[in-house]
Amino acid sequence: MQSVTWFMIRCLVGGLLGFAAVVPPAVAGPPAAYTKEHAITIDATSMDPQSWWQVPGVTPSIYASDPESMDAYKTTESRALTLKPGKYKFGAFTFDFPFTVNLEGKLEFAHSLDQCVEGRGTQTLIIRCSRTYPYSGQRDQYYQ
Repeated sequence: MQSVTWFMIRCLVGGLLGFAAVVPPAVAGPPAAYTKEHAITIDATSMDPQSWWQVPGVTPSIYASDPESMDAYKTTESRALTLKPGKYKFGAFTFDFPFTVNLEGKLEFAHSLDQCVEGRGTQTLIIRCSRTYPYSGQRDQYYQ
């Protein structure tokens, strides 16, 4: 009886393996909505003092080289990036925050950033502050 059971198990496993070799594997990958790229404009021209900024993994790093010769983007001009839906981070030397590009290509970010960041629901991210200010947006006394 035990040899019959082993025979049946081997036949079952062999049949499954044979079936798996005949059926073509499904093409894996994210749905098309997740791979569509959207034009997102980053406008940090209001930052004072002027500086450099990055979106890690998308733009040149602000930490990679000499400031005089670096390829990182300066806050003196806005830049258009091509981004897929997902989570990203804007970063400058004194201010960084996460933001999301949704499936419709619109920007989302925390409401707590409203004092320094504009553009929720649009395709333009506007950064007005060089850093976030505590206590209802009031600058520290030493900051000028």
